[in-house]
Amino acid sequence: MLRHEFQPGKLIAGIFVAIAGVTYVGDAGDAWETPWFAVIPLLVFGLTLAAAVALLTGAIRRARTRRAAATTTDDGTERGAGTEATETTGPSEPSEPSEPTEIPH
Repeated sequence: MLRHEFQPGKLIAGIFVAIAGVTYVGDAGDAWETPWFAVIPLLVFGLTLAAAVALLTGAIRRARTRRAAATTTDDGTERGAGTEATETTGPSEPSEPSEPTEIPH
């Protein structure tokens, strides 16, 4: 089991920051000449790409969660393709208050 969720936006941001660091280390070690302003477009592009990927990942996860919640009935069993949910008539037991959803870190 994973210890935490995979977050591709943070991965992309880390890759671009590492590339910027390697660029400056190569310049400091006289391996090549890097203009002082060269890293700014690299970081801006990397962080913009990371933000777009993070937004897309969040939207996919929310849609997947909604779809999973729609296929699960109140008693926790999943609805099959050929089965229909049956409604009960008559008095129902009062439900307990729901707990707030856990916010991932």
